Amino acid sequence: MVELQLKAKRGVFQLEIECSLKSHWTVVFGPSGAGKSTLLRLIAGLDLPDAGRIAIHGQYVTNAAIGLNLRPGPHPGQRGVGLVAQYSALFPHLSIASNVGYGISGQDRKQHAIRVDEMLDLLGASHLIRRSPRQLSGGEAQRISLARALAPTPRLLLLDEPLSALDADARDQILTRLQSWLEERKIQTILVTHDAADALATEAEVALLHEGKLAALGPASVVLAAERNRLLARLQSK
Repeated sequence: MVELQLKAKRGVFQLEIECSLKSHWTVVFGPSGAGKSTLLRLIAGLDLPDAGRIAIHGQYVTNAAIGLNLRPGPHPGQRGVGLVAQYSALFPHLSIASNVGYGISGQDRKQHAIRVDEMLDLLGASHLIRRSPRQLSGGEAQRISLARALAPTPRLLLLDEPLSALDADARDQILTRLQSWLEERKIQTILVTHDAADALATEAEVALLHEGKLAALGPASVVLAAERNRLLARLQSK
């Protein structure tokens, strides 16, 4: 569970959120500028709120009231958090296998290689293992970035438009497969998207943001009913 009670002012924009995200799969949805990516950065520890606190599975990782975590952490992994941004940040000097296995610890060489292969297979990327990061397309790089975040088995996975470079069919296939894999391992996941189809297809809990505020929190079928009707009307008109 992720508990949020925070305020963060960035220029003229202010994010003010108070809620508990309890579902194993939550989609943060809203228009551009609603605060979706800012919220994810705060949970990951890459940015700090001006006031309030953040708890992950009962542990406070940020508490402005008592001065906890006064500086952003160097890496979300220290919180047991995996983070995948829209734009992949693969290490260009490392092989694909070394990129995927970068955060794995406590395993011998054989176990390490097995985990890397498992992650690549899960993301449909096994055929990319002999390429270098510079040889990958945008969609291929996103698959490898996601595999790298999954490999250490984080307790919380944060996804910021992680498959935006893939076509809709490929994205749906990966999200469906990924959701099942994460649920089996009890890894809570928060996915940021501007595409209502991502939430509706996975039957997610949805946190709807509007101008830095939480406008609604609940099942996708309820929170995004208007969006679903709009999508259906568009399809029927074609």
